[in-house]
Amino acid sequence: MWTIVIVIGIPALLVVIGILAAIAIPVFLNQREKAADASAKADVSTLGKEVATWYVDHEGGPPSVTTSGGKYLVDHVVVGEISANVELGGITATGSTDWCVWVTNPQGDFKDFEYSAARGPGQGSC
Repeated sequence: MWTIVIVIGIPALLVVIGILAAIAIPVFLNQREKAADASAKADVSTLGKEVATWYVDHEGGPPSVTTSGGKYLVDHVVVGEISANVELGGITATGSTDWCVWVTNPQGDFKDFEYSAARGPGQGSC
């Protein structure tokens, strides 16, 4: 009696575990890409707000946006830490109402994110 239960029960249990793993693994991998995108969005949001603030406080432009020692700098002032795997794409600007800064994260699903004076934060590069 127990032999029949074991012979049928163990393979059925293995099938159920296999189905759950087949569902869970892709979901887990997708979460890692979403986390990479979230870090790039956070970085570009910080940079965009700092560039906007720079234009409020200064005339002319554009400000320099650079990286040094794991930090972002706007006109040589540290404005934040660089998140893991995020790289500064650059800045394009002609004035206080026409500028755009972008970052990229090769580990993410969408990879490129921008923050512009006209559109605010979004997906893509300037």
